[in-house]
Amino acid sequence: MHHITLIPGDGIGPEVANAARKVIDATGVKVSWETVNAGEAVWKSTGSLVPDEVFQSLEQNRVALKGPITTPVGKGFRSINVMFRTKYDLYINMRPVMSIPGLETPFNGIDLVIFRENTEDLYSGIENIKEPGRAEATKVITEYASERIAESAFRYAAEHGRKKVTVVHKANIMKLTDGLFLETARKVSEAYPTIEFQDMIVDNMSMQLVTKPQNYDVIVTTNLYGDILSDLCAGLVGGLGVVPGANIGKDMAIFEAVHGSAPDIAGKGIANPTALILSGAMMLDYLGEKQAADMVRKAIQKTMEKRTVMTVDLGGKASTEAFTDAIISNL
Repeated sequence: MHHITLIPGDGIGPEVANAARKVIDATGVKVSWETVNAGEAVWKSTGSLVPDEVFQSLEQNRVALKGPITTPVGKGFRSINVMFRTKYDLYINMRPVMSIPGLETPFNGIDLVIFRENTEDLYSGIENIKEPGRAEATKVITEYASERIAESAFRYAAEHGRKKVTVVHKANIMKLTDGLFLETARKVSEAYPTIEFQDMIVDNMSMQLVTKPQNYDVIVTTNLYGDILSDLCAGLVGGLGVVPGANIGKDMAIFEAVHGSAPDIAGKGIANPTALILSGAMMLDYLGEKQAADMVRKAIQKTMEKRTVMTVDLGGKASTEAFTDAIISNL
């Protein structure tokens, strides 16, 4: 029995979280769900953005499936997602980007994985105003954080039969910070002689990804570049609605969709749950339930290939519930 924290979130979060839960339950994997919530809706009703019960559940279960959460804007709150990542040292942000047969996109045959360092860089939030009209931010890159994210990327490549790891940086300009990241990754690569090492400047990487994305396998990069490139890559395979994500640390993992809470369509029953269902498949992989995870991915592929039951964003007219039921029927 797997004990999992479920955080529905805001906006369409509860709708897609319920869909993901139904699909995972339909695989037959034994799961005990503990539902707790955080975000803007909880703050409005309780005055607390992240209630203590959320932390207690995470620290007890160590695995969570999380819907999109809204952090109130202009209220002085730090991003809840960033807070979870730093509080629990979830240093790996992993986002697989794959073409889904049946889903029409400009490109076919994309199968890459982005490893984004999740705890430092400009996302450390070290900012100040030295004088009126002048704001400064501190970019933090350490050898320790760079080494462990590079090691994670190369180890994943070795374990999954991947051939190449591309390190993305801007060391030609930021010679000390990005230079440290690049050189640390290069040292890590020496322990993996069968895997091709490649480094690429981030602006060139952006151009390459929208022209020849099939040329890339595993990408490892810093926090800010990883955030931007992973959204760019989502656009290559159908958008944020079909790309899953995971935040993984030494002994805790939170799985989440890449997209936001989409309040404009909340409650309408038309949200596409694919991204969070695929995040649930990643969670099943993490829990050692690989057969069930593969079942989920194949069921989604079969549903897409049939194209008879598709949500609005995928060119159909189906509701979230009908699309979810179609996936379950294809299990």
